[in-house]
Amino acid sequence: MATAPMTVYGAEMLREELEHLKFTKRPKISEAIAQARELGDLKENAEYHAAREEQGIAEARIRDIEGKLSNAQVIDVTKMTNNGKVIFGTTVTLVNVATDEEVTYRIVGDDEADFKNKLISVNSPMARAMIGKELDDSVVVKAPAGDIEYEVLRVEYI
Repeated sequence: MATAPMTVYGAEMLREELEHLKFTKRPKISEAIAQARELGDLKENAEYHAAREEQGIAEARIRDIEGKLSNAQVIDVTKMTNNGKVIFGTTVTLVNVATDEEVTYRIVGDDEADFKNKLISVNSPMARAMIGKELDDSVVVKAPAGDIEYEVLRVEYI
């Protein structure tokens, strides 16, 4: 599996989720399974089957997170010199040339992307159009409704 870029914040969030799953959720599920076993017949014990299903989901998520963290290339843009170039992890403010509307996005890894919170995947058309651009450069994003032209107003390494 190839390495995947991830911000420091994204890696920290995954580590926190992993810790919660391993040290809080896993013991609670084990306890629920033990209590359900004490109720007797496991074939018709809904609590037991529900707890086992929850255990399977939790264990799958633990494996998923461990895999992502082991293949992550954590990039900390705050430790880089801001040369004005849009790279992974930067926060970019753009202005729509046609509407004068300003938008700000942070370019993050696939697992961190959250469009509502202005976090866009490095693999999104928007981020791909911005990567390598600099202050005052024109950015053309290929959208389903047609090309949208932006101008880079600010590039922050925060």
